[in-house]
Amino acid sequence: MSFKEFCRVLKVESNALQESLARLEANEAKSRTVENALNLILDRTRNGGKVLVCGVGKSGKIAAKFAATLSSTGTPAIYLHPTEAMHGDLGVLSKQDVVIAISYTGNTDELVGLLPFFETRNTPMIGIGGNPQSRLGEKCKFWIDASVTEEACPHHLAPTTSTTVALAITDAIAIALMQMRGFTAEDFARNHPGGSLGRRLQLKVSDLMHPLSKAPSVTATATMDEVLKLSTERKLGAVLVVDQATLVGIITDGDIRRALSHKERFFQLLARDIMTAKPISVSPMLLAFDALRKMEERESQISVLPVVNDRGYALGLIRIHDLVQTL
Repeated sequence: MSFKEFCRVLKVESNALQESLARLEANEAKSRTVENALNLILDRTRNGGKVLVCGVGKSGKIAAKFAATLSSTGTPAIYLHPTEAMHGDLGVLSKQDVVIAISYTGNTDELVGLLPFFETRNTPMIGIGGNPQSRLGEKCKFWIDASVTEEACPHHLAPTTSTTVALAITDAIAIALMQMRGFTAEDFARNHPGGSLGRRLQLKVSDLMHPLSKAPSVTATATMDEVLKLSTERKLGAVLVVDQATLVGIITDGDIRRALSHKERFFQLLARDIMTAKPISVSPMLLAFDALRKMEERESQISVLPVVNDRGYALGLIRIHDLVQTL
């Protein structure tokens, strides 16, 4: 019985999202409202303004998340709690700002109480909710339809479906603005310096590679004695083969194992006889996460990659072990 209810809630909320999209796409006035709202936000924030997002209760939670998403994707925004705004936080409002108010009923007292202050400062307002004829709806320059036919709550009381639709609409606004702004992955990285996400977006190969001064390297005419000695001492899984600083090949531990099939002839071989010539390599400026993908997304996984500059000079090597451990 509990699983059946679980599935019912998912179905009600997913249906509401589909219905919301269908309404917006089918109604030219509503779709134009969204376009105009997006352009207003972009214009205001490009001219020194920011977005103040307001909401109370469950809508307040959505508003806070929305402000955080906007800020991390290139649109300056803060969450302004209506109660705190009444006690001094309105001082954060500047003349270029735009307000986005989230309220399903549009008649939330704390939110409605702020409307005269926004009006006297000529601050444009965008509303997101289910009742355009509400007190909030009447004061907003643009009203984005977030209405639902039913809440997933069996008593039709707890905000469930309505908050899901509001969350999806605010995500859509943030991502649309990100695209309009030309906000890149590099821009995103600058806003996310911490945690695994920050590492993935900012660490470069140069930050994790073993430089040539510490990585084993030999010339193409090096003997197997030299190759084995360096490979054993440095324990990095590969030996670089260079010619006057230019990378010409790589000898991995796997190459050495395969060469041992020559048995007594093994020690008569030279580095050039067993190396992989013109190996796949990476730039020191490549994101470390992209280097990891380059090593993993292959039929046969690569465990070590040479690092070279744009002139083909060997700079070091990077191991999949270091990447996985860090990222």
